[in-house]
Amino acid sequence: MSSILDYEKEVSSQAQTRRATVEFIDIVNDLWYDKSIELVLFRNPLVDKRASEVLNLIDYAKEFVNKPITIQDALSIARAIQKIALPSSKLDIGKLAYECHLNPKGCEDKVAFVKKQLQNVTEAKNITPKDVVLYGFGRIGRLLARELMTKMGKGSQLRLRAVVTRGEITQAVLDKRASLLSIDSVHGDFLGTVQTDLENKALIINGTTVHMISAKNPEDIDYTAYKINDALIIDNTGAFRDDVALARHLKAKGASKVLLTAPCKGIPNIVHGVNHKQNDPDKVDIFSAASCTTNAITPVLKVLEDNFGIKKGHLETIHAYTNDQNLVDNMHSKYRRGRAAALNMVITETGAGKAVAKALPALEGKLTSNAIRVPVPNGSLAILNLQLRRPVTTDVINAILKQNALEGDLVEQIKYSLDNELVSSDIIGSTAPSIFDSKATITNGDSIVIYIWYDNEYGYSHQVMRLAKHIAKVRRFTYY
Repeated sequence: MSSILDYEKEVSSQAQTRRATVEFIDIVNDLWYDKSIELVLFRNPLVDKRASEVLNLIDYAKEFVNKPITIQDALSIARAIQKIALPSSKLDIGKLAYECHLNPKGCEDKVAFVKKQLQNVTEAKNITPKDVVLYGFGRIGRLLARELMTKMGKGSQLRLRAVVTRGEITQAVLDKRASLLSIDSVHGDFLGTVQTDLENKALIINGTTVHMISAKNPEDIDYTAYKINDALIIDNTGAFRDDVALARHLKAKGASKVLLTAPCKGIPNIVHGVNHKQNDPDKVDIFSAASCTTNAITPVLKVLEDNFGIKKGHLETIHAYTNDQNLVDNMHSKYRRGRAAALNMVITETGAGKAVAKALPALEGKLTSNAIRVPVPNGSLAILNLQLRRPVTTDVINAILKQNALEGDLVEQIKYSLDNELVSSDIIGSTAPSIFDSKATITNGDSIVIYIWYDNEYGYSHQVMRLAKHIAKVRRFTYY
């Protein structure tokens, strides 16, 4: 009899938890769409999430900070945020819940507690929305389009206005572009609407017009003809790879800044969170977001260099195959890449080891690197074999990286994994460029081996977005 009563209590408790989760989701979406206040949970997005996804994030938060955080905690804090006048901002409700558990007496009045914690987020920051043009519409371009349109909100930050491609804009072309944006074999369906408008040569994404512009040369485009002004051009074609070539974008009417989604010569190569503040967008017009691998390893290397010092090391990246490889065996300009990508592990080169030094000069000449392309379409793994300047233990390495994933300048970049069962498909869709696998750390005196997973498409795209907001000076108040 008692077991039946216990079961009934469990069912009732589950229903209450689900009800609280639904209310929490409603508040999250209302804050975002009505007030441009975005709630995240230890940097994990919450907007447009399902109840099961939110509850899984709550479980992660509980284990991450070793505190009994519940959906009721998150809900009570979200209700308090609703009652406070705040500017457009991005608030980590996980950190607020964690701080509430650290100070239970001070958190009895949730509104007073939240006001105190957010006391510096009181005056609205003067933000001028920035027009964005995507030059190219491949893997990264389409993910950026998804993210720009999903996070557009009231349009107070970045506004996607146009996409530039080659070739005639016909109904068939628009249909194919719309389909590729709507449905993705790796990342699933776009949670929005995409229609075509042949008369205006545009895609209508979530009810907003995005012009499709055909051009052979970037300098030939007049963006002002589309009422696009002072635009940030995000070049994801990979066709222009130095400062001279990229400067051609600035000759187009209506363009003011350029961001390349690849490594580049002659311009700042930026890993957001590490060296973006060293490059003032008022003084620099052309930026590079470096590579996905560089963005994955540099934040972790910075933590290790700052805390222990790095003598030397080797990077091996186990990388998903890319469009650069052949689908079947055929001629290729580079060794081994001509062999069928989905059937072979392919040894090739990576410049990430050298590229790190552009963001962290202290590591100049200290890292060697190589890459193995493997038969998965997305989700990669960087293995760092390093010699530090002093002996360490596994617990010490894990503790310092966990601390940096929880607080500091790299909380958006480093995600700390506690999962014993983590595999490559699990990290697809992560917004962090570096997922540190704490269960795989190996130490032996001053020698360490660490494993960093990364979604080489989605995680990298979010780094591009962060850098774009820095360049456009539309970064909101954040509480992490």
